[in-house]
Amino acid sequence: MVVGMRFQFFLAGLFALLSAANSSAQQAQQVLPDAFGSWHVTGCDVDTQNPVLSQEAGEREYRQCQFTSGKQTATIAAGKYRDPSSAYEVYTSLLRPGMQPSTVGRFTAVDDNGLLALVGNIVVRVNQPRNVSTRDLQELTSIVAAQSDKTPLPPIREYLPKEDLVNATQRYALGPLAFRAAADAEGRPEIAGLTGAVGFAQGAEAMLAQYHRGRDSGVLLLIDYPTPQLAELHSRHLETALAETAKMAGTKIERRGSLLSLVIAPTTPAFGEILRNGVTYQTQVTWNEPSQTATDAPLGVVLYRIFVGTGVFMIMAVVFGVAFGGLRVFTKRLFPGKVFDRYERMEVLQMGLSGKTIDTRDLY
Repeated sequence: MVVGMRFQFFLAGLFALLSAANSSAQQAQQVLPDAFGSWHVTGCDVDTQNPVLSQEAGEREYRQCQFTSGKQTATIAAGKYRDPSSAYEVYTSLLRPGMQPSTVGRFTAVDDNGLLALVGNIVVRVNQPRNVSTRDLQELTSIVAAQSDKTPLPPIREYLPKEDLVNATQRYALGPLAFRAAADAEGRPEIAGLTGAVGFAQGAEAMLAQYHRGRDSGVLLLIDYPTPQLAELHSRHLETALAETAKMAGTKIERRGSLLSLVIAPTTPAFGEILRNGVTYQTQVTWNEPSQTATDAPLGVVLYRIFVGTGVFMIMAVVFGVAFGGLRVFTKRLFPGKVFDRYERMEVLQMGLSGKTIDTRDLY
C-alpha cells in the first residue's frame, strides 16, 4: 500500500515537472515575451485585430498584450510571418505618412501614434512609444530577434531612387491583396486596376513609393520578375490594362532586364523620366563560369625548373641505388648464401663440350 502511494506521488511530481517544462518552452517560443527591461505583461487580448495582409503573408503567430512599468503602460503587438519578405510586406502596409526612422533599430519607423519595427520575419508594434525608453525597446527587439528568421530582405526595395522620396510611402507587395492596399494608400485607384496584369502567380513582386520635388510629384511603381522573358510578357499585359487617361498623363512602361518601372500620372513627362532614370538597377549577364587564363612562364624560369627537376631525380637515383646495394651487401654478410647467391638453387644449362661439370659455386 505504501509502495503504491509513493508511486502515485512520483507520477504526480513527474507530471508537474513535465507541465512546467512544457509551459516554459511555450513561453520561450512566444513571439512576444512576457517581460523585457522593467516592463511586465499584465494581460493579453484574446480577440485581436490582426493586420489586413496577415493571411496573404502567411501569419504563423500573433500576440497583443498590455505591459506596465511603474505607472507607465503600453500596448505591444507582434506577428510572425512566413519569411522576412512577407513580414516586410506587412511592415510597409502599416507605415503612415509622416513616420520617421528611430534609433531603436535599422528597420523602424515612429510617430506620435506608435512605433513599428521589422525584426527578421517578425513585425512589432508599440502603441505608446513615448512611455517606453529606447533602451527597453532595443532589449525587446533583441529578444524578438533571437527567434526570428535572418534571411535577407527583398532587393527590390534598394532599386527605389533615394532623392525626392516621400518617407514612409514605400509599399511592398507579394500578392494582389497587398498590391490593392498599396494602391489605396498611395491614393491611386488606377494602380489597383493593374492587379490582374502584374502576374503575382508567376513570382512577381512590386514596390511603390511617392516622390515630390517642388511642384512635381508622381508614384513610382517597380515590378520585378524571375526572368526577363516574363517581364517582357507582362509588360504587354500592363500596356493593355493601362488606362488611356494614364497614358495621356505621361505614364510609360520601361523594362530593364527583369524589372519594369512605371511612373503613374506624373505632373510632367520630364519628372517621370527623371524618376525612371533614377532607378538603381543594373543587369548582369554571365555566359561562362569564372576561369583563369593559362600563361607561359619566362624562359629563364623554365630552364631553372628543368635543371632543378633533373638534379632532384639524379639525387633520388643515387640515394635509392646506394640504399639497395648497401642492403644487399649487408644481407649477404649477415646471412651468407641464405638470401642472395644461393648456388644450390641455381640451374645451369650445359652444352656438354667437355666432360667437366660446372660448379655453380664458381660463379660467385
